Amino acid sequence: MVLYDSATLGGSCSGSSSSSSSSKPPPLQQRQQTQQDIDGLLAGAGYRVRSSELRKVAQRLERLETAMVNSPADLSQLASDTIHYNPSDLASWVDSLLSEFTQPPTCPSEFIMDPETNQTVVSDAWTTAEPHMPQVHQNISYEQQSLNNQLTVDNQLTVVTAMEEDSGIRLVHMLMTCAECVQRGDFSLATSCLEDMQGLLTRVNTVCGIGKVAGHFIDALSRRIFQGIGGGSINGGSAYENEILYHHFYEACPYLKFAHFTANQAILEAFDGHDCVHVVDFNLMHGLQWPALIQALALRPGGPPLLRLTGIGPPSPDGRDSLREIGLRLAELARSVNVRFAFRGVAASRLEDVKPWMLQVNPKESVAVNSIMQLHRLLGSDLNRNSPIETVLSWIRSLNPKIMTVVEQEANHNQPGFLDRFTEALHYYSTMFDSLEACTVQPNKGLAEIYIQREIANVVSCEGSARVERHEPLSKWRTRLSGAGFRPLHLGSNAYKQASMLLTLFSAEGYSVEENDGCLTLGWHS
Repeated sequence: MVLYDSATLGGSCSGSSSSSSSSKPPPLQQRQQTQQDIDGLLAGAGYRVRSSELRKVAQRLERLETAMVNSPADLSQLASDTIHYNPSDLASWVDSLLSEFTQPPTCPSEFIMDPETNQTVVSDAWTTAEPHMPQVHQNISYEQQSLNNQLTVDNQLTVVTAMEEDSGIRLVHMLMTCAECVQRGDFSLATSCLEDMQGLLTRVNTVCGIGKVAGHFIDALSRRIFQGIGGGSINGGSAYENEILYHHFYEACPYLKFAHFTANQAILEAFDGHDCVHVVDFNLMHGLQWPALIQALALRPGGPPLLRLTGIGPPSPDGRDSLREIGLRLAELARSVNVRFAFRGVAASRLEDVKPWMLQVNPKESVAVNSIMQLHRLLGSDLNRNSPIETVLSWIRSLNPKIMTVVEQEANHNQPGFLDRFTEALHYYSTMFDSLEACTVQPNKGLAEIYIQREIANVVSCEGSARVERHEPLSKWRTRLSGAGFRPLHLGSNAYKQASMLLTLFSAEGYSVEENDGCLTLGWHS
């Protein structure tokens, strides 16, 4: 898969700063002309403020932000005040807002008398009041009241949006600063950064956007700093929990659906004309991928072949033979559509523990090896043994498969430098969460987010054998697979058309299918 967007995470600075090589100040007439030009631009934009006053205005804005953060109870006072100032007059407008916090009111304005019940009610206009919510103010008509409330809320939202945007930018910069501290081993300063970021999180929306992403990366940095490199069981929970999260991630967004669909199409075309076929699945996970292939084989001209499926998965912690249960369900489906079917389950905690003899491949069979986001977990290095990825690719090659389908994230999370890896992960998973938010709301989308959160925790918190989420870009996989004796098999145009149709059915905007030198990629952009 490929994740991309039209803009980089932190944005880019289109301006530039320069300094004069001469120590002499510019002539007075030139400075006056420059100030007049700036004043003219400000006036043209509707702001009644001089360039010479901007520094004072900026200082007042900082005071205003501090006052609003430290005096949250006074915010409702601003929302229900009946005096409004023109925000285009920046200096007067900021001064007027500051004065609202400094004046000691004799009666708090957020308490309003209800004329019908003659009781005092509280108006929490900052968080809940709508522009046309009826409220009572003495000697003010309802129409004027509604207009004033609308103007106040608009001004208020402008201030809040600017504060939240500024806090989001500061969060990104502090995340990078904290990662730099971690890389050079300055954990004291990194801990201080964590505390500051926790405070900034209270100023942004953590339900979506950068607030949510930053929260996950702050948690991951905390694990690395306080629990040490390795961070305990970062991949978290039992195999059963991981399968549940995988299932919800499958349902919430099109990534896994796309992976299963395109892999099945390639396998189906490779099996054309063969009467005995064998699929080796490196990660069975409820068998979600295979009902569609079974049904497609059932409709094959000339009749379906004998299908053998070998599913690899982790041992069940409760003693159940969960692989066998999945095989029985698939066998029942195959029987219902008249496809001869045989299933074999191979329980293994790690893919590198699987040996070729466990798969019982028959030389007369046409074999397909299917790996959906599994090979990157073999990229860790250990001086005491051979490279796991080289070992597994070697025995796959010995099976002489008709086809091997590989699906991986288009990311670069296997860099040795922590800061580079952190930067890449922050950009990649920010885009991932953006794409997830664009999907139709699912009842348990939160569980799909936990699936992504665990990946983030592993990329950021772990090193050595504990770090298994080692995603690499397509170019590196091409080189590695070619070196192991595999040659690329170009997908036909049908795969591209059907994958595009799948996205149409999924009805999620922003996703797109692209063909990259015979490989299909699913991307998302804003």
